[in-house]
Amino acid sequence: MNLGQPKDIEVPQSPGDGISALSFSPQQDYLAASSWDNQTRIYEVQASGNAVGKASITHEGPALDVCWSTDGTKVFSAGADKAGRLMDLNTGQTTQVAGHDAPIKSCRWIDGLPNMSNMVVTGSWDKTARYWDLRSPTPAHTLQLPERCYSLDVKGPLMVIGTAERHVLIFNLNNPSTPYKQVESPLKWQTRTISCFINSTGYAVGSVEGRVGIQYVEDKDASQNFSFKCHRDDKLGVFPVNHITFHPQYGTFSTCGGDGNYFFWDKDSRQRLKASPSPVGTSISTCAFNRTGAIFAYAASYDWHKGHEHHQQTAKNTIFLQAVKDVDVKPRPKK
Repeated sequence: MNLGQPKDIEVPQSPGDGISALSFSPQQDYLAASSWDNQTRIYEVQASGNAVGKASITHEGPALDVCWSTDGTKVFSAGADKAGRLMDLNTGQTTQVAGHDAPIKSCRWIDGLPNMSNMVVTGSWDKTARYWDLRSPTPAHTLQLPERCYSLDVKGPLMVIGTAERHVLIFNLNNPSTPYKQVESPLKWQTRTISCFINSTGYAVGSVEGRVGIQYVEDKDASQNFSFKCHRDDKLGVFPVNHITFHPQYGTFSTCGGDGNYFFWDKDSRQRLKASPSPVGTSISTCAFNRTGAIFAYAASYDWHKGHEHHQQTAKNTIFLQAVKDVDVKPRPKK
């Protein structure tokens, strides 16, 4: 893909309210964006780098998360209307396939495991996570969580759920009904986001207090666990880490935050690879790499970390696309 400009490309027809999640198709350059305007929009990113709106899923409340099927034909959107809605891109039809007793905060597709293929997991503020096989209106299994789900992620057999009160539940999806481990977040403040390593050996957790924890699942790797500060400013203070996303090829990762910046990091050599040139003028609420890691998408959108009194009604919510340079995401040797 040749974006052809040093300046990042703005996605047209951006959402009309806060952007809650971004997710690229695992098969082609389609980008889904969920928003507080009750819509999840699907865009096609063309070879020129320009994006075109293709379809949308409508909720009866804010859309809070979105994920894709492995074959790229379906988009699952989770909403504050307590509903999980599935769009088949081949037919354009949307159906409700999941439900909870409170808003659904997070969703991920599960596939390629002996007992779990073509399933979705949803995490809700009703203190449950539920597995759905999409052909049945009732969940295949319901997990009782210690608190409200704030974030979850799946990579291969690894699922990690972060809840209120800093609980972290780790699952081996070959045994999906019982946590493999339940631990406390290594960070002292509320969990904002969780993202699994691409090799499924651990996860990164981000908090509201400008800090990221790198955590390995197995005790034998505990010496590699560490935490670091980011999205802080000596004058402006400390900001939440809104989202973490791993590069699909190199396993390096990006963070984005309430300070309006994004950063690329290498957890193995423990160094920062790239910083955004300057803050975007509002929070960056979420970000995503495409399937090859050649495109980085990020959303300039208020994250409400300072409450409604700091919300600017006129502020745009904008998705930007950036052509990723190899040097910015490739692991570097330890200093």
